[in-house]
Amino acid sequence: MKLSAHLDLSEVTRSDSAKRNGISNMPTPEHIENFKILAENVFEPIREHFGVPIRISSGYRSKELNDKTKGASKTSDHCFGRAIDIDNDGTSITNKQIFDFIKDNLKYKQLIFEFGTDENPAWVHVSYDPNNLKNETLKAVKANNVTKYIKYI
Repeated sequence: MKLSAHLDLSEVTRSDSAKRNGISNMPTPEHIENFKILAENVFEPIREHFGVPIRISSGYRSKELNDKTKGASKTSDHCFGRAIDIDNDGTSITNKQIFDFIKDNLKYKQLIFEFGTDENPAWVHVSYDPNNLKNETLKAVKANNVTKYIKYI
């Protein structure tokens, strides 16, 4: 099923962890509609701007899958079809370029520079909720082996 011109449902539901654990990772119709809105407002503008395929490293997480994921929030936007993680490292564009494009050009609920180095995140988390476009921009860091989210400057 196509969510948008360049994004397929299979890309946002793919999960090795779900396969290993025999967990269904199929979103509800409401969650699929949320992904369509995210695709239209975030994914497609990124794809159109850079003109290259954009890699989704994590998308939908069913409640059961989310419960198996260490450190995952019980209220994660991934569980509602409102978030994707992007990892384009190793391609012609960096995660930092994607992060900066989103930050400087798009509306979003939350954008996170996830770990990595000061120059480039390991991946980019972005969520979109049309009822909550607060453009919260964070950086994930480890402190004493605990993930902390700090305001991105």
